[in-house]
Order: sequence, then C-alpha cells, then structure tokens
Amino acid sequence: MKTPVTNIADLRALARRRVPRAFFEYADRGSYDETTLHENRRALDRLQLRQRVMQDVDNRSLATTIIGSPASMPLAIAPTGLTGLQHGSGEIHGARAAAQAGIPFCLSTMSICSIEQVHAASDTPFWFQVYVMRDRGFTRELIQRARAADCSALMLTADLTVQGQRHREIKNGLSVPPKITLRNLFDIASKPRWAWHVLQAPSRSFGNLEGRIGGADSLTTLAQWIANQFDPTLNWDDLAWIRELWPGKLIIKGILDPEDARLAAAHGVDAIVVSNHGGRQLDGAPGSIDVLASIVEAVDGRTEVLFDSGITSGQDLLKALALGARAGLIGKAFLYGLGAGGQGGVAQAIELIRRELSVTMALTGQRDAAHISPDILWRRT
Repeated sequence: MKTPVTNIADLRALARRRVPRAFFEYADRGSYDETTLHENRRALDRLQLRQRVMQDVDNRSLATTIIGSPASMPLAIAPTGLTGLQHGSGEIHGARAAAQAGIPFCLSTMSICSIEQVHAASDTPFWFQVYVMRDRGFTRELIQRARAADCSALMLTADLTVQGQRHREIKNGLSVPPKITLRNLFDIASKPRWAWHVLQAPSRSFGNLEGRIGGADSLTTLAQWIANQFDPTLNWDDLAWIRELWPGKLIIKGILDPEDARLAAAHGVDAIVVSNHGGRQLDGAPGSIDVLASIVEAVDGRTEVLFDSGITSGQDLLKALALGARAGLIGKAFLYGLGAGGQGGVAQAIELIRRELSVTMALTGQRDAAHISPDILWRRT
C-alpha cells in the first residue's frame, strides 16, 4: 500500500529517493558546520502557540496582498538555484504550480531554465531575483531581460557577494550540466525517471548565463566562480543605479539585522526579505525567526517585511505572520515537492502548507491571515 503524503517531511523523503544525491544535498544542506541551518528549525520550534477555544472561526480567509498584489495566501516561492536539476524543467513547473495556487513565484539568476523559457511557458507574471555581477553590463542585461519578460518584481539578493563554503557540494563533485563519473554512475543510473525528465527539459545548464559568462558550466569550483563573477563591492549606493534600470517593485533579500533593515527602508525599497539564505551562507548567524520581530519594529511600516529560511509547515508560516511578516517564502519545501513529483509535488507542498495554516488559525482563534494577532504566541512569564 502506498504511504500517504501528509507533510513536507514526506515529500523530502520522496525527493531524497528520486533525485541524485549531489543535487538533493545541494538543496537540503547548509554551509560549514550547518549550525545556522539547524538553528532555523530549532528557533521555530521554540515558539509555542496559544490554543484558544469557543471562538467563531468559521469562514476563515487566507487571502492577502504581497507588495500590493493579491495572493490566495501569505506565501511565495523563493528563488532557488539549480531548480531544473531537482526535476527537469523545474522552474517552469514551479511557476505553473504557483500560478495555479495564486501565489508569487520568484526565478533565480542561477536557474536552469532561462527567464525567456519560463516566460514562454507561463501566462502569469513572476518575480526575478538578481545577483549583481562584476560585469555591470551583464547585470544591466539581466534586468532588461526581466523587464522584457514582464516580471512583476525584482528581488536583489544582498547576502551572497561572497559564498559560504558548503562542504557537501565539494564532496559530491557537483557539476552543471550533470556529468556521469565513476562516483555518481550508479546513483544516476538508479534514477531513470529523473534522467528522463532532465533530458527532455529545454535547458540543463545555467539558462540565464549560457553563452554570456565564461566558466558558468561547472559547479565543481562554484566558490571560485562566484569570487570571479559576483561583485563584493555591492553597497547601498548601487540601489540608485538599479532603480534607474528597474522602475517596478523592488525587494531586497538577505536582511538579518535591524540596522540593515532601516537602511533598506530609508532607500525606499518595496519589501525586504528577512533571511539567512536558509543556513547556506553565514554559519553561526541566528535563526531568521529570532530576528524577525526586531526587524519589523525597526522598519515601522515603511516597507513590507517578508520572511524566509525554515518554513516547512503552516504552523511555521503562522508564527512568522504573528511576528509581523506580511508573507513567508519557501525554498527547501518547494524543492522537496519538486523533486518528489514535479509540478504536482510543488502543488502538493503548497496545499499542505495552506491546509496546515487554515487549521492552525482555527485552533488559535484566528480568522484572517492578513491580520494575525501576535497574541497567538505563548509568552512565558
């Protein structure tokens, strides 16, 4: 009998069986000793919910707005690199599943399918995440391509100008496009469905970089490649240049300190994403949820606050909303669903979180996801 999928952990287990180890662990693991990766989970688990009874919780609404646009629930799919190597055409599957669910999808600069390929395959506008390269002309071209594809928001990732070392990527000999070696021969051969979907996809390398930046076809030396291509001189003054190129909604991802949050608000960005890059950058940093409330207080309504790093359930999402986030972003949970079952798996991941959020709202006496009371969190005296 087939075991039913009841939570994100079940999707993770399926993805682990169906995706080659190098790509699964790229999505699953963190940097250095993975202290921050695990702290994201511990910090969310430390927060306890107040059970309330005898409240009218019929006709609950999960609808909200995210940077001014309607969403069916306070959730978006975060930008993730190598998405199309969790499952062939992964970015397209993610964009379509998000559109059907009525939530935003963000495409990464380091995607396998290009901006143009995702735009051609999806009728719904999506967000685009950009890294600033040393070659500012290429960065300008990326932003222009996002405008041409009618992307509805630009997300600038600020916390990866220098890469934190991820030990598993080095040990696994991660490469893009995938290469058959003695090390991974059995692993890939034992996953023919994964190989079939990847072979049928429109791209198996970095679609946004292909033919434009040298050395972008190998992740064996990703840290060296990033050191050569990503611009460590990125600073707040560069926002004026980006604003000249991008007149639409602008989001900054990677805010983990109240002072940086105040600076972002002062520069007039439309939203910030409180994020430690899923524990994949600065190891030893706090869990994102532990700094969320102080950042919400620091910006004082001057910019929208989104939350990232650790959401694997509707309960996690509700805790972030209670601490002041407008919405949450899912990265790992999205990739687990994708690896487990393509577009259907992504849809399943979204619906699991949607149902969990609705039920947990009811059990904490809440009816409107756009106005979650901070009183739902248990405060010890």
